[in-house]
Amino acid sequence: MTREEITEKLRNILASAADDGAEIAERATEDSDLAADLGLSSIGVLLMVIAIEERFGIKFGNVRLGSFRTVGDVVDYIQKSTA
Repeated sequence: MTREEITEKLRNILASAADDGAEIAERATEDSDLAADLGLSSIGVLLMVIAIEERFGIKFGNVRLGSFRTVGDVVDYIQKSTA
């Protein structure tokens, strides 16, 4: 799966994980900070993780969610986990 495909699927997930999801999904880039730029709360991040696990068939396991600062960090993890 390409980075572009992962990013697009992640945008769809972001749209459902946040209060103003459509707006967030539209402006999300790989450089977007999950908290500062996209305004994801800890609950929003948790919902995003659950949706990612379901959509991509991966598990975050013992990974610290705080290690994901940007959308690109999440894309990197997904790409490594689905390779």
